[in-house]
Amino acid sequence: MMNIHDPAAELRASVGIAFEQAHAMPVSVYTSPEFLALEAEHVFARSWLCAGRADALREPGDYLTMQIAGEPVLILRDREGQLRAMSNVCRHRMSVLLEGRGNTRVITCPYHAWTYSLDGSLRGAPAMDMNKGFCKEDNGLPAIRCVNWNGWIMVTLDADLPDPHEQLSEVDDLVGYLDMSSYVETFREEHHWNTNWKILAENFMESYHLPMCHGATIGGAVDLRKMTCPEGRAHFNYHHIMKDDSIALSIAHKDNTTLQGDDRYRTWLMAIYPSLLITLTPGYFWYLCLTPSAPGEVDIVYGGGLHPDFAVDPQADVHFAMLKGLLDHVNDEDRGCTERVWRGMQGRLARPGPLSHLERPNFEFARWIASRMP
Repeated sequence: MMNIHDPAAELRASVGIAFEQAHAMPVSVYTSPEFLALEAEHVFARSWLCAGRADALREPGDYLTMQIAGEPVLILRDREGQLRAMSNVCRHRMSVLLEGRGNTRVITCPYHAWTYSLDGSLRGAPAMDMNKGFCKEDNGLPAIRCVNWNGWIMVTLDADLPDPHEQLSEVDDLVGYLDMSSYVETFREEHHWNTNWKILAENFMESYHLPMCHGATIGGAVDLRKMTCPEGRAHFNYHHIMKDDSIALSIAHKDNTTLQGDDRYRTWLMAIYPSLLITLTPGYFWYLCLTPSAPGEVDIVYGGGLHPDFAVDPQADVHFAMLKGLLDHVNDEDRGCTERVWRGMQGRLARPGPLSHLERPNFEFARWIASRMP
């Protein structure tokens, strides 16, 4: 008999049926601190996670910080122009070294002023000359795997995980013609919402909510009867929609002769498991990177930018300012919807309901998470 107090067992039971009979994930999978701890160990610590765009770190010494399953991580551009990730914990008394993002010539601990070079090697340690067992060469910052995948900074704590170019090769099969690596980031923000990270991820994966949740913005142009959700792949799911020229940046630039036919109008929505969510059009992109901090709290990197054709267009700033206003409004609508779902889950009568055919990506996401549980 299934232990009803075991969220992982509840999840396995809920996804062990055909999609046509599927329900949303059990409430405990979202609300249980114990399940969040399992996700930290078996999902986030063993997956490729996105820290944002590689062009956010343009110059030597540019850095970002992030947390992976509670592990402080530092990502930077070294003096040779290479991306590096390393522990963001001092090797002396274990203070966190850098916060947020910025640029630095050296990494200096704010506690006792131990300093590290941009390659992570220990450069200086004041007043350590009388410690006979101290060796600078033994106290560099541990390296963490970091890869530039199509312009995205991908980081993992798992030493054995296949490279994202291999693991996510099917993404290239779908959208390689757009060359994500060439897109130029124009904004990057950090937000904190009061909802579970999976609620937000699922919200991105389905367009079933668009007519109602986004009624004041983009929902009026949506026809649910014309939507389809193709079967996802092993490490991501996706769907796409066709856009018209009502938003100038949604379609290929007028001077672009490479994109032909429907490829000039197609917008892709991709959820790279577990927590990178990408909207990619021929003119612009935007994305979310999710990091849970509690069952009902999620830290979000929200960024976006332009296809290179538009990045050099004299009118691009005007078009993108209008687009950014729309994206911010849509994001606020999503925040309202996903935070209401979290509040609803606290009710004694909250129960997962049956899924629409338009929520196939949610079911596949649930199966993926279940497959990671011990």
